Amino acid sequence: MFTLDQIRSFVAVAEELHFGHAAERLNMTQPPLSRQIQKLEKTVGVQLIERDNRKVALTTAGKAFLADARKLLVSAEQAPLTARRIARGQAGVLRIGFTAASGFSVLGTLLSTLSEQLPDVDVDLREQVTREQVDSLINGEIDLGLARPPIDHELFESRLLLSEALELVVPEGHPLAALDRPVAGADLREVPLIMYSPTKARYFYDLAIRNVPIQHGNVVHTVSQILTMVSLVAAGRGVALVPASAQRLGVAGVTHLPLADQTTDVVELHAIWRRGQRNPALHRLLSALDGHVSST
Repeated sequence: MFTLDQIRSFVAVAEELHFGHAAERLNMTQPPLSRQIQKLEKTVGVQLIERDNRKVALTTAGKAFLADARKLLVSAEQAPLTARRIARGQAGVLRIGFTAASGFSVLGTLLSTLSEQLPDVDVDLREQVTREQVDSLINGEIDLGLARPPIDHELFESRLLLSEALELVVPEGHPLAALDRPVAGADLREVPLIMYSPTKARYFYDLAIRNVPIQHGNVVHTVSQILTMVSLVAAGRGVALVPASAQRLGVAGVTHLPLADQTTDVVELHAIWRRGQRNPALHRLLSALDGHVSST
């Protein structure tokens, strides 16, 4: 295999087309320079440079080899810098799992922070529910998850990124919108309700039944995605309990109403990562997010 010294020698001769000038450029004498070229040609298996007493010229193969040789030298010079940048978390790849709901709440802010603080870090985004994110973190398939509680703190470290209120979304012009007060559980007794799936959207299902006296006989649809839920409300199919950030979906034909006897931070979204995670880019991002918790 050829060496970088041989490549440097070849590039110098190819650019100078003069062994004496190339030797001076490399701070060496001509005999070792000639030996470097000979060893390179032997390794490559073709003549790269034609030389006689009057001139030095590249062969056709030499001209083709020169382009790749220059790229090799650039890569060799960049490699240590890239390694240092990756070690400092300034470059590399960060694989992020996110729920659909986090896509319209904190994901945009997170990506903006990455672009500003770590512009040379490539981001690999994967839409996954919390359960899938947990599996991917355990298997080393992602570096960071944007997930809902509960969190296994023996396996994962976490940071609260968003806390927000649970709201009621109703069709535009619905009688509940005319109450001029927060909606109470008693107001929902005879109202068709679009509810979360207890298996595919367990976090929001548990949250809803824990905070509002749900009349299960009123449930007309069971879905797992918030966008689907709000779209059904817009179609007049019922009302639904959604996080306040769902307003950012911009679905027309709906009104968001506050709920009575509710705190403003019942819905949580956390950044989670496996304990012992060593990706420097992850730790740079976490440092950039220090103290950043959003409330909606």
